[in-house]
Amino acid sequence: MHARTFVPILAATFAATLATTGQAHAAAPAPAARVVTYDAAASAEFRAAVDRGAAIWNESVDGVELRPAASGQRANIRILADNGWPRALTTSLGNGTVYIGRQAVNQGYDTVRISAHELGHILGLPDRKPGPCTSLMSGSSAGVSCTNPYPNAAEKAEVEDNFGSALARPAGAVAGLVVD
Repeated sequence: MHARTFVPILAATFAATLATTGQAHAAAPAPAARVVTYDAAASAEFRAAVDRGAAIWNESVDGVELRPAASGQRANIRILADNGWPRALTTSLGNGTVYIGRQAVNQGYDTVRISAHELGHILGLPDRKPGPCTSLMSGSSAGVSCTNPYPNAAEKAEVEDNFGSALARPAGAVAGLVVD
């Protein structure tokens, strides 16, 4: 067989093989979301708001998934109700303690917004004060009339970036206390 004849036949055979196996355009599998568990057993009357705040993050980003910890499982995030101002103590990215403070709730702030905002700190986001209601991380500076519990596009992108490259970052890279 001549080289001129062989090359087109080989190319056609290769193309047919790829077409029938579906490997010509096979995409790499999407990386799995990092699962971060939370324990809201001590969140008292704010339990539903905490679960809703976690669900909002799950609807908003792909790189991390917040799940309630199973019975007996050590959670990444502890969520507590207290009489102070809402705050988050982050020990590392995806780990820490959230306090849903009744002081802000008593002043009229929305419990789901508070929960989503404080979880945002655990996911690596800083406060962005002052800020508009469209920014979840503007927190209390948006005023008590703001009930928006959803992160904006920039906040979503930052969380995706945080968890997309989390393996390359030292464990304590995002640590601190944020009092809202």
